[in-house]
Amino acid sequence: MDSRVDRRAFLTYGAAATAAAAATLAAGCATHGAALKVSPGRRSKAVQLGMLPKDLPNEEKFALAKACGFQGMEAYPMGDLEAARQLGEQARQAGVPIHSICAGGWKTPFSDPDPAVIEQGHQAMETALRSAKAMGANAVLLVPAVVNAKVRYCAAYERSQANIRPLLPLAEELGVVIAVENVWNNFLLSPIEFARYVDEFRSPWLRAYFDVGNVVKFGWPQDWIRTLGHRIVKVHLKDYSRKEHRFTPLGEGDVDWAEVTRAFDEIGYQGYMTTELAGGDEAYLRGLSETIKALTGV
Repeated sequence: MDSRVDRRAFLTYGAAATAAAAATLAAGCATHGAALKVSPGRRSKAVQLGMLPKDLPNEEKFALAKACGFQGMEAYPMGDLEAARQLGEQARQAGVPIHSICAGGWKTPFSDPDPAVIEQGHQAMETALRSAKAMGANAVLLVPAVVNAKVRYCAAYERSQANIRPLLPLAEELGVVIAVENVWNNFLLSPIEFARYVDEFRSPWLRAYFDVGNVVKFGWPQDWIRTLGHRIVKVHLKDYSRKEHRFTPLGEGDVDWAEVTRAFDEIGYQGYMTTELAGGDEAYLRGLSETIKALTGV
């Protein structure tokens, strides 16, 4: 993106951006008034594969997750697609199917000005999308951009969209959604902007992966949920203390879980809610599963 923008282009862009933002705000704010009551039982709780005891074979990890009350798994990309297919089959047989792939995007952000980095990012996402298909997952988590001293916000916005769009045909072919997540990347800092960013792709294969704990530092999760609405395809569960400036165990931070659950009910969210926390043994995982049920009803 050229930093030199003429006045006419700036005004044209500004008018379009204002109209888009206003439309998104109106739609998002209207969500709260038109509540959609959905049984919390239609949501499922999942655990990340990396949270399970590392010394166990995969079959035993999956069996443990099931025994602890989890109903799904989040895994990681694999270059060996046959091994990925086998892993997915093992998870399904244990009753905890792999529903998503955590691909990242930090190392090769689509906001980087270096074409070589973008090419690496494309290759990594293609691997992740094909891994997801092989495992039976229907979404891949992506950190879409990183804003820093060398990458301007506006450049990150425009460049990341331009570099992600070529991946959408493959996502559609494989039936796997690219789910961009809100993280501490100095980007998409409001629910209105996040909604607009997703909408501008004009594709059902680009949606939002919403992390409950990541927004507490500068917002309220229930507000983001109601604004993002139907755009949310996956959810990460974390908690955060504003006073202590750190992530906490679920229920020990500033997340208003009753209000968050009510917001998910209102938008009709029926997908997986995956814990993204430190791992532990069976006792820890059972306790975590019970905590999720107490806080969210899932």
